[in-house]
Amino acid sequence: MKTFRIGGIHPAENKLSATSPIKVAELPKIAVFPLAQHIGAPAKAIVQKGDKVKVGQMIAEANGFVSAHIFSSVSGTVLKIDNAIDASGYGKPAIYITVEGDEWLESIDRTPQLITIKDKPELTDKDIVEKVKNAGIVGMGGACFPCHVKLSPPPGTKPEWVIINAAECEPYLTADHRLMLEHADEILVGVTLLMKAVNVNKGYVAIEKNKADAIKIMQEKASAYDNIEIVTLKTKYPQGGEKQLIDAVVSRQVPAPPALPVSVGAIIQNVGTAYAVYEAVMKNKPLIERIVTVTGKSLKSPSNFLTRLGTPMSQLIDACGGLPEDTGKIIGGGPMMGKALLSTEIPICKGSSGVLIMNEKEASRTEPQNCIRCGKCVDACPMGLEPYLLSDCSELKLWERLEKEDVTSCIECGSCQYTCPAYRPLLDYIRLGKTTVMGIIRSRNTK
Repeated sequence: MKTFRIGGIHPAENKLSATSPIKVAELPKIAVFPLAQHIGAPAKAIVQKGDKVKVGQMIAEANGFVSAHIFSSVSGTVLKIDNAIDASGYGKPAIYITVEGDEWLESIDRTPQLITIKDKPELTDKDIVEKVKNAGIVGMGGACFPCHVKLSPPPGTKPEWVIINAAECEPYLTADHRLMLEHADEILVGVTLLMKAVNVNKGYVAIEKNKADAIKIMQEKASAYDNIEIVTLKTKYPQGGEKQLIDAVVSRQVPAPPALPVSVGAIIQNVGTAYAVYEAVMKNKPLIERIVTVTGKSLKSPSNFLTRLGTPMSQLIDACGGLPEDTGKIIGGGPMMGKALLSTEIPICKGSSGVLIMNEKEASRTEPQNCIRCGKCVDACPMGLEPYLLSDCSELKLWERLEKEDVTSCIECGSCQYTCPAYRPLLDYIRLGKTTVMGIIRSRNTK
């Protein structure tokens, strides 16, 4: 059983929605599209108040190489361009569209027919990258890095493999699991497209062993592909981290930043991204919807929804039976790397993998105590860092020491804070310190 070599933990899984088939979420009355749904420069609106739009029509264009187009997931009228609170908790520019009917662009193929690479032998690597770019696809695992950038590796690097992250190691999320069960064929075609885009001959789909049904169906379907291997991983968090996944699958370790996964020959994409690439290249469908897990122990019906981007989270929660009375916190994403939300009216965006409703008991924090120097946070850190030291340096504002101690290598997985017997808010302080240090580095590099 493969896994990464350093650190890691195994939280209780709580895959409450794993047996819930994907449902199609209802259309919202008003869809909201933040212009910053990806790493890099926010997109630039190309519509204005009063414009009529159709499903699949571009409404905001990429504003630079590291940026991504945004498309309307609904048909209707542009209501306004104004600020909207997103998952970060800050108001950011967004396009509001009043939904009227469901009229799609005719260029989008909505038929269920599977199209493979053999059906389109004329496709070149450049064609695929261009179609991915034109569809506004970003990493669907939550990082939201523009996909076309990953498929354009920097000079001096040579990809050797495409590794698909299907680990879904966050304890509550099941969107990727259901996607594999219901769309294995499309995913595998997407993998072949990604491989062709970067000119490699070997692809891996890495799945944690707790998804035995998904492993089985993916292995059956992948038997038709000589160059795609399904890899079973040990159930261990954070197995889905890029560096951890590379270590587990091909036994190579990525050096500290600025080194990239491609520096050791790996191109990493989420399984949802592979599916989106299939739809973009083979169906001419831009990224307008995604699978979202809505879950929680007190929720009446934990579910997985095929959700149009721009749909308010409140609508999905209502479809699961409504917000429980004992709700203590609402998390965007999973409990380990997700962030608490200010409102249920936050729209579903490209990186919205899940909505977790935590009850009051789960959400309450134990009062932190003095560090007992047990070293459990060090043992748990998958990056080989010393979380207690990074946290202390951040609390004391020792920014130079933080940089020297490699705080920028932290992947913010939360393993340290999870395992701390003194309930220290380690990740909170490390995030603060990492953000500050990265700002100092950027400032220094622009001088």
